[in-house]
Amino acid sequence: MKRVFITGMGAITPNAIGIEDFTTALKNGVNGIGRTTSFDTTGHTSLISGQVENFNPDLYMDKKEARRQDRYTVFALSAAKMAADQAKLSEKNYDPDRAGVLVSTGIGGIHFFENEHQTYIDKGASRVSPFLVPMMICNIASGCIAMQYGFNGPNYCIVSACASSLHAIGEAYLKVAYDECDLMICGGSEAALTPLTTAGFAKMKALSTRNDEPEKASRAFDKDRDGFVMGEGAGIIVIESEESALKRGATILAEIKGYGASADAYHLTAPHPEGVGAAKAVKKAIMQNNFPIENIDYINAHGTSTPLGDIAEMKALKLVFGEEGVKKPVVNATKSMIGHLLGAAGAVGTIATVIQMQNGFIHPNRNLDNVDPELTGYNFAPNHFIEKQINAALVDAFGFGGQNACLLLTRV
Repeated sequence: MKRVFITGMGAITPNAIGIEDFTTALKNGVNGIGRTTSFDTTGHTSLISGQVENFNPDLYMDKKEARRQDRYTVFALSAAKMAADQAKLSEKNYDPDRAGVLVSTGIGGIHFFENEHQTYIDKGASRVSPFLVPMMICNIASGCIAMQYGFNGPNYCIVSACASSLHAIGEAYLKVAYDECDLMICGGSEAALTPLTTAGFAKMKALSTRNDEPEKASRAFDKDRDGFVMGEGAGIIVIESEESALKRGATILAEIKGYGASADAYHLTAPHPEGVGAAKAVKKAIMQNNFPIENIDYINAHGTSTPLGDIAEMKALKLVFGEEGVKKPVVNATKSMIGHLLGAAGAVGTIATVIQMQNGFIHPNRNLDNVDPELTGYNFAPNHFIEKQINAALVDAFGFGGQNACLLLTRV
């Protein structure tokens, strides 16, 4: 297997746009969660979300192109440009046949779908936009990114709910590691803050209803957590082989050391209560290159702030590290600041991890005021920034359907 490095990153999140601002936001524990203003929440039980504010797509693409894409694709293209610029892809110093795109989403173009459905109801079939299908489908972001950079290699989209973007990074990693490609643009994007999607998650009792205190609603591992907070945004990275990075003169940000995927095969939406499936994904990521488990000093947890999910994830880690070993790695949840970006969550967690590795800190685990009694014995990050050099880290992402992914990263 070839060594695989991250050489570019782009992020659009509820608390920051761009890597520099995201770094500052993570370090300062900036909370991006508030009252939902993007649609009328009358009749909804959850009135809060992590919205991307003050985003100007004109900085990243042509205005006409932006109008012809759903919000999730606009996010993906914009974050991809950030990552590509950092990786110096604009110099076209790569073989297009050995460059691919694997950018995922959990839901896809739901904004445009809901709007056009209303047009169909109100005005009839003749008024439906000819752009409905290409703006709605989940693979279009990957396709558009390939067109932007002229990548002729593998191009598709993995849809595995909230594990989508981490699966995308993991599978892209394998393509480079096994020499099918020299480089890949990968990650995920999501823009599912719509009336119907919000109502659907709320009906499942999955969302927090701490409507009077939005900034305190996403509280992973806290005993008073009551559900996740929906967020939107994108996380895109450029990964490439050691040979490609050196040849192109790219700056190496981190190394991908392992990837694991598994299934719970247990329940439609609930995780396995003992974390058995998640543990298998974590073990695979660690064992792929026989990485010493004792060297892992940080875990960017899935940490959605749901009663069942947080406990299952921690039980999974105990199955992997053991009762004593699990006390070493520091655990935090980026979602405590930005909410749950669904299909983009794993990619944004990966970027947050690389940022912390590069800058020698661990971001606050916001709203962890009282650790759930069932979660004692773990090394959770406090409610404030701490200085710590991270050398090896895991990133977790788990999706409805029992679909699990884990990535192992190391500092270079």
